[in-house]
Amino acid sequence: MQFLLLIYNEDALLEALPDGEAEAMMRSCLAHADELREEGHLLESQQLEPPAAAKAVRIRGGKLTVLDGPFAETKEYLGGFNLIEAADYEEAVRIAATFPWARTGCVEVRPVRDIDAVRRRVGAGGGAKP
Repeated sequence: MQFLLLIYNEDALLEALPDGEAEAMMRSCLAHADELREEGHLLESQQLEPPAAAKAVRIRGGKLTVLDGPFAETKEYLGGFNLIEAADYEEAVRIAATFPWARTGCVEVRPVRDIDAVRRRVGAGGGAKP
């Protein structure tokens, strides 16, 4: 099964860390990601730019609206993701708990829906994989 680990950051907690600890956490996280990739668990991993760099796109009543971020007052914001392969939810949660960001934010674990099954259900063709 595939799971998406959504990494949420809380700047106040990151800023409260002793000097150099956030960088040490990042080095550890990157090394850990390399290990997970070698084990066949980590399929993809990316970090996101901060919310201020985002744009929200909406179409309502046929009218396009594009807003610059940030969009909501929140302490935690989406900072990145890891797409993993795990046997089940329990293993996915175990893997999520190994990321240091669970200490300074949140790691949300969400199963990935089988898009081919959705295509079949709604009668949409295509989706051929290379």
